[in-house]
Amino acid sequence: MKRSEFWFDLPQEQIAQTPIEPRDHSRLLVMDRQSGQCSHHHFYDIVDYLNPGDLLVVNDSRVIPARLYGVKPDTGGHIEVLLLEQKEKDVWETLVKPGKKAKPGTHLTFGDGLMTGEVLETVEGGNRLIRFTYEGQSIYPVLEQIGNMPLPPYITKKLEDKERYQTVYSHELGSAAAPTAGLHFTNELLDKIRQKGVQIAAVTLHVGLGTFRPVKEDEITEHKMHSEHYYLPQHTADLINQTKAAGKRVIAVGTTSCRTLETLGTKQGLPLHEEEGYTDIFIYPGYQFKVLDGLITNFHLPESTLIMLVSAFAGYEHTMAAYDLAVAQKYRFFSFGDAMFIADGVDGQRDEAPASAK
Repeated sequence: MKRSEFWFDLPQEQIAQTPIEPRDHSRLLVMDRQSGQCSHHHFYDIVDYLNPGDLLVVNDSRVIPARLYGVKPDTGGHIEVLLLEQKEKDVWETLVKPGKKAKPGTHLTFGDGLMTGEVLETVEGGNRLIRFTYEGQSIYPVLEQIGNMPLPPYITKKLEDKERYQTVYSHELGSAAAPTAGLHFTNELLDKIRQKGVQIAAVTLHVGLGTFRPVKEDEITEHKMHSEHYYLPQHTADLINQTKAAGKRVIAVGTTSCRTLETLGTKQGLPLHEEEGYTDIFIYPGYQFKVLDGLITNFHLPESTLIMLVSAFAGYEHTMAAYDLAVAQKYRFFSFGDAMFIADGVDGQRDEAPASAK
C-alpha cells in the first residue's frame, strides 16, 4: 500500500493542545470491527462496552522528564538534549539540537551544574551517545528536578501539571512519550471496570520516538520501525492465556500494548509466557492478529504507522471512514485528544446524536 492512502485532511484546531478534565470526559467513538458502524459517547461509557471475563491490557511505562536544556561551558552555547534510551547505567542515546554543537568529546552542563555530560559518539540517524555524571545512585531524581516533559512538537501550550502526561497506573520509568490511550482512565473508572468483572493487567513497552517517526517511503512496506524495549510479566501472560481459553476478549489499551502482545503472539504463539526483549514490529493492513480482540486508541496523525496499525485491525475502509466522521464531528486528535474503541459486536448500542465536546 502507498503512504498517501492513509492521508486525511485535519483542521489545525482539532489538534488537542490541552487535556480534558476530568480525564474520562473525553469523547469516545465506538466502532464495530465487522460492520464499521460507529456511535458517539464519552470515555466513561467504555464500561458499558466491556464484558465480564474481558481482559484489559495496559502499558505501565512512565514518561521520564527527558528533555534537558544544557550549556557548553567552553562557549556558553545552548543545547537541547532529548533522552531516548538508556544504553548503560549512565550512557544514553539522545537526540541533540543543534547537532553540529555536539561532536564527540563535547562537554555539557545541565541545571546549573547538577548534572554534566560528555558526548561519546554519533550513532545511527545522527543521534548521540552521552555519558552523564551526577550526585547519587540514579539519574531519575535529577531528571525530576531539571528535566522537562517531552511533549510532541504539535503541542505548543505549556503543560501545567506534569502528571497529565502520565497514565494513573504508570510506574515503570523509561518512556520518551506517553502511551496516550491510557490517559483517559481515572482510578475511579478503573474500579468500575473491575467491579463489572473485567480484569486489568499490565505489560511494559518503553515508548521511543521511533514510534512517531514519519513514514517517508512511498511504499509503506519499506518503512523500518525503531526497536523498543518490552516486558511481559508471567502474571499477565497467565491472564491472557486464561482469557483466550475461556473465549473472552483480550483488549489492548493503546497501540503500544497492542504491539507488545502481537510481538509475543508472533514469536511464541499461544499460550504466552514471560519474556523481555526488543520489538520493531510494524503492523499494517494484511497483518493477521494473534492475540488482540479489541483496541482502545486515540486518533492518530495522517500517514503515521499508528493509523496503519488501526487500519490493520479495523479494516482500511472502516478506519478511514471513521476518521472522516471524527473530523466532521469535531473530535479532538493526537496525544491529548479523544479515543476510539474497536471490537466485534459493539454496534448494538447506537447513539446517533454525537456527544458534545467539553
